[in-house]
Amino acid sequence: MIRILLVDDHPVIRLGLRALFEQEDDLTVVGEAATPDEAIAAVTGLRPDLVLMDLQLGRAGNGADVTRTIRSLPDPPPVLILTNYDTDGDIIRSIEAGASGYLLKGAPPDELLLAVRSAAGGESALAPPIAARLLERMRTPQTSLSTREIEVLERVAAGLSNGEIAGDLVITEQTVKSHLAHIYTKLGVSSRTAAVSLARERGILRS
Repeated sequence: MIRILLVDDHPVIRLGLRALFEQEDDLTVVGEAATPDEAIAAVTGLRPDLVLMDLQLGRAGNGADVTRTIRSLPDPPPVLILTNYDTDGDIIRSIEAGASGYLLKGAPPDELLLAVRSAAGGESALAPPIAARLLERMRTPQTSLSTREIEVLERVAAGLSNGEIAGDLVITEQTVKSHLAHIYTKLGVSSRTAAVSLARERGILRS
């Protein structure tokens, strides 16, 4: 029996997922959490076989950060991301945090069930569009933005100045300028506005 912990700040989503999993003989939901603190406490107390994690937990926190914390625990369970977001920034941040898989909420039930069983069994579970995007990044690394470059561009999109970005990321302002120069070159643009616009168009940043 695969014991699942659901982490999502929307009760209706959790209810639908519970209903889906409880129809399967080998799956059961042992707990639910809506915030990072609840998720970490539930992992520690319930010892699930798999955590199904939403990326956007309201204002309480980010699922990738929670994933990183869970994966740092002794004998941690696999974490499968289930989200509406398919941007490069979200995908890379989640995989680097230790997620075993990344699935979109619009996926068919059969695909979700297969991903849950695969992740619980220690295998990677990536939605086909996500796997294709990661493969494309590997094929063309010279045009792909690095994790740090995406972090800088996300803050540019939020309206932060170079000085504010430097303070937020604990780097120098000159380093921010260097990252921006690389971003402009890779995207083939010459301004902050154009970089943000193109990054959103290409799915690097959330629209």
